Amino acid sequence: MNRALHAVLSYLRSAPGTYLWLLILFFTTIALHQMSPGFERAFLGRRSTNIHELSTHPVRVLFQSAMYIDGGGWISYAALYTVFHAQAERWLGTLRWLCVAVLAHVLASFISEGALLWAIHHGRAPESAVNTLDVGVSYALAGVVAVLTYRIARPWRYVYLAAVLGVFVPPLFTDRTFTDLGHFASVLIGLACYPLTRGTGGPPWNPMSLAAPLRRYAPGNRRRNTGRP
Repeated sequence: MNRALHAVLSYLRSAPGTYLWLLILFFTTIALHQMSPGFERAFLGRRSTNIHELSTHPVRVLFQSAMYIDGGGWISYAALYTVFHAQAERWLGTLRWLCVAVLAHVLASFISEGALLWAIHHGRAPESAVNTLDVGVSYALAGVVAVLTYRIARPWRYVYLAAVLGVFVPPLFTDRTFTDLGHFASVLIGLACYPLTRGTGGPPWNPMSLAAPLRRYAPGNRRRNTGRP
């Protein structure tokens, strides 16, 4: 038990930014669950990166909107943060990982809301859309998911990239919401962060390395038991 606890704590310490952010999301999620639906919507509305709030309090809402989860449970985000954010932070270091997450969150918010503003001006969206609720951490997550493309060795890198695009591109043509545009913009921003991945040290990760232990114990590779040490 002590070894297991030490291993868990060591892993958490290897990605401090990821798990501090996740801890904040844990407490804010609990707080939201204590609110009535009407109060929760008003509360999140003041922390939303919508057109109205971005035009009046951009710095505040860009920071606060990343402290709340919009839809989905905390457990699912804990898994996503461990799979993507923690791996990126361990690979890039806390500062460069944070730069990718912040760039994706900030730029994608402005891009998506800018597109929504254009739609309002051209009569393709109602005027009330300036107060659309838009909080959450998905833009930062999508950017980090994309930058991890450079962590993977070729040719598996292209398989991973195809999977990422397969998740974020189709909604642009099916749902066609401003958040879908924001997610796709986040992916492009993450891919554009390639300069931040230079000098990280160590070779790219090869998924085939996961099969090495299996090959070691394959029937054809096992040594015969001769009774000698």
